[in-house]
Amino acid sequence: MTDPQQKPTILCISTYEKGQPFLKEAANLGVNVLLLTVNKLEHAAWPRESLTKLITMPENLTPEQVLNTVAYLARENKIDRIVALDEFDLEVAALLREHLRLPGMGESPTRYFRDKLAMRVRAQQSGVPVPEFTGVFHYDDLRVFLRDVPGPWLLKPRTNASAIGIRKIEAANDLWPVLDELGDLQSHYVLERFVPGEIFHVEGITWKGKTVFGAPYKYGKPPMQTMHQGGVFSTRALDRESNDARSLGEIHKQVIGALGLTSGVTHTEFIKSHADGSFYFLETAARVGGAHIADVVEFASGINPWVEWARIEVASLFGMEYALPTVTQLYAGSIICLSRQERPDTGSYDAPEIVKRLDRHHHAGLILRANSAERIEDLVTQYSDRFLHEFCAFEPPPDQPTA
Repeated sequence: MTDPQQKPTILCISTYEKGQPFLKEAANLGVNVLLLTVNKLEHAAWPRESLTKLITMPENLTPEQVLNTVAYLARENKIDRIVALDEFDLEVAALLREHLRLPGMGESPTRYFRDKLAMRVRAQQSGVPVPEFTGVFHYDDLRVFLRDVPGPWLLKPRTNASAIGIRKIEAANDLWPVLDELGDLQSHYVLERFVPGEIFHVEGITWKGKTVFGAPYKYGKPPMQTMHQGGVFSTRALDRESNDARSLGEIHKQVIGALGLTSGVTHTEFIKSHADGSFYFLETAARVGGAHIADVVEFASGINPWVEWARIEVASLFGMEYALPTVTQLYAGSIICLSRQERPDTGSYDAPEIVKRLDRHHHAGLILRANSAERIEDLVTQYSDRFLHEFCAFEPPPDQPTA
């Protein structure tokens, strides 16, 4: 089909500059791609040759205002699917699907991939291990939780991402002033036992309820620590034959099955407790992992989550089957930090395993690929230490997400 009027249309929503590989692949597969973004990103590096139309809107519109915008757009553009490219757009995309009666996750299923309380309740009900938690509703329940569950605890916004807004509560009496400060917003938080341990993530692809791809990785410092205290962000692929990789594969399938994802991509985080060596589910999102994780996955496996997500959406749209491409059995990792230098020079990092250098204002970053997980681990550890001394800067985290 070459006539745009005869092609089905996917409306992509993104209030962040991301998802370019998705946009390109969807267009290559024969659909019209509309992109709705915010005014300040009108001139961002979007693949304009792949877009049938680029529409912008002011920042911080209410969901109802976005709905009005899309409803107006739909008068002249028949929309067949809606895809949110960023986590913070998932809820409005669900609202739009409900309103326009389009396929895909509606508002209730989307909660399991946005609301930290909803996903914990569902996972726990399905037998997935999770740290002890409670909603912030009935104060007597909170008092019992603080009495029975050893501290410290984490007070987490139910719908933020990237460790934004998380507060560590060291003593029971410290909670109540924080709740007073939050006022009517306190019910939008979940209180959870802080479990010391190492943080892992699994980048997944699901088709018709079956997990067809799950790549396990281990962070360096926990993302919450990096965001709140500064430092170097790093991740590396696990040895596929290791006990940790096998355990994560099983619990990841259990989580995705429990939360009911039909088809799509996921970024899911787990913690391995120092105390008992067990894995606990922390959170998941129906999106591609940030911080160049998609690049790391592609260099290790040949699988680009953005591209596969587009293929899944188009296969669903055309009523076709989706098949995962052949997976490359390599290993990859990344080291990234905010840099004191405007254009940091990473030229002295000369390992042949370096396959990509980040080119971002006030950021230093490398992506590495090797034949063994051990070699990646060695390089990530060595280079993280050097990054910390040569480049690393710190900026206090925002209380709210910023584009």
